[in-house]
Amino acid sequence: MRKKATLFLMFLLPSIVTFALNGTDNQWINKVASFYGERAGKRVATWRKVVADSANLSETQKLEAVNTFFNQLYFVNDIDLWGKKDYWATPLEFLGSAAGDCEDFSIAKYFTLRELGIDDKKLRLVYVKAIKLNQFHMVVAYYPTASSEPVLLDNIDPEIKKASKRRDLLPVYSFNGSRLWLMKERGKGELAGNSSRLGLWNDLRKRIGSVRLNKPLKNYGG
Repeated sequence: MRKKATLFLMFLLPSIVTFALNGTDNQWINKVASFYGERAGKRVATWRKVVADSANLSETQKLEAVNTFFNQLYFVNDIDLWGKKDYWATPLEFLGSAAGDCEDFSIAKYFTLRELGIDDKKLRLVYVKAIKLNQFHMVVAYYPTASSEPVLLDNIDPEIKKASKRRDLLPVYSFNGSRLWLMKERGKGELAGNSSRLGLWNDLRKRIGSVRLNKPLKNYGG
């Protein structure tokens, strides 16, 4: 618990940002700071530092760094945060409000891992049934090879584990940047078409492309 609290303080320390920012980094930081507040801008700056520091790591180390970073944020249901039953926040909106639900955690991890050079073929966003919680949930699956069992990045269980070790999750369907799969068993699935069939996914990608931001009902990061 103390380690998690210490990590979260990184968001609030202006001295943490000692690396070289590129033009896009500065644009994102300034836009988020002006829209959500100074602390939100610092969270984005810390995210950009994590990305910069992770660029030359192994893929396994990248998974660990990204999973640990985003799991510091608060879990809040969409209806309480956005006033909507279901809203998929962009990484900037997630960091801006310092909170989100399972989709927001997973989306931010997915896009950050893609930015770090992990092939889209190795990644999937997976909808599951969280059996103990009796509710639907989303995680990120990473496949080291096309035929290997994936490991899961999750905000409920912060430890990255093989899918077979997560008996508390029942897969329903998964998707990535281009494909959609119906899950028949753990770690596998039947191709069901393009991910463009998912309306929330299409809306999310448009907002990411335009760097459009929305205001939450409450900013959990101050």
